[in-house]
Amino acid sequence: MVEIYRTDQQVLSTLDDIQDGCWINMVDPTSKELEQIAERFEIEPEDIASALDEEESSRISLEDGYTLILVDIPTPEVRHEKKMYTTIPLGIILKSDAIITVCKVDTPIINYFIRNKVREFSTKKKMRFIYQMLFRSAFVYQANLRLIDKKRIEIEERVDGDTSDTDLIELHELESTLVYFATSLRANSIVLERLRRYKRLEQYPEDMELLEDVMVEYQQAIEMTTIYRDVIDGTRELMSSVIDSKLNNVMKYLTSITIVMAIPTIISGIYGMNVGGEWMPFAKTPFGFEIISGIILLICIIVLWVLKKKKML
Repeated sequence: MVEIYRTDQQVLSTLDDIQDGCWINMVDPTSKELEQIAERFEIEPEDIASALDEEESSRISLEDGYTLILVDIPTPEVRHEKKMYTTIPLGIILKSDAIITVCKVDTPIINYFIRNKVREFSTKKKMRFIYQMLFRSAFVYQANLRLIDKKRIEIEERVDGDTSDTDLIELHELESTLVYFATSLRANSIVLERLRRYKRLEQYPEDMELLEDVMVEYQQAIEMTTIYRDVIDGTRELMSSVIDSKLNNVMKYLTSITIVMAIPTIISGIYGMNVGGEWMPFAKTPFGFEIISGIILLICIIVLWVLKKKKML
């Protein structure tokens, strides 16, 4: 899908044809659409298609006639029937007469601009537009990080109750998401640093101030990711300790039951030995079976009392 937009007097409108100062938004484009845009703007097709490769890393490339910027943005996905997050590339191609964005999915970061929610947004102020997109992506990163921490808190609150295998799997997925975020945020920060140094890109003082704000927001997102990773490590260790403690309690309980159940087994085994009856206590005593049963019950009660006092039950 290819959509063309342009702002006039801070009003975003949809165009049918490409014009100067327009914004071309490509979402999961077909090969034919890629070829048409590449031919129209004299861009290498591989550069446009690079944003569709999920393994592509963040980078900035200054080519003849255009500049390619690749950054990673967060996006939701479903893993193990749970909503999680990952990162995907967003390609931004800067031309003298247009700006082109390419992404594999319809991301809310781009939709935020399409709905004209950004103040002082203009497709003609290309560098400011790029920084505004990066600023929005930093905001989405931070929002997703807070949601991840909220899910961690929900799992942690269930530690004393019914902790299940799904909680461990979900906690692992959250930790994996933070690893993706940390890698992407660091790579994006390097791109931002290079954008600040490049003199070829025309930038105004207001743009540089916005770039500084973007870098601050990304640094904050990196710090949040580091903190939340450490906290999740602590939560995972807590869950492991609680599960081990529960397992130890079960083993102690089963051991205690085994000890108590062994008492009647041993006594009945002794009385079942093939020896003369006259030598067995209570063999010829009236109600001998009841007396022996009472003795077994008494011994079991004493053993249970001792085990309880030793906190084995």
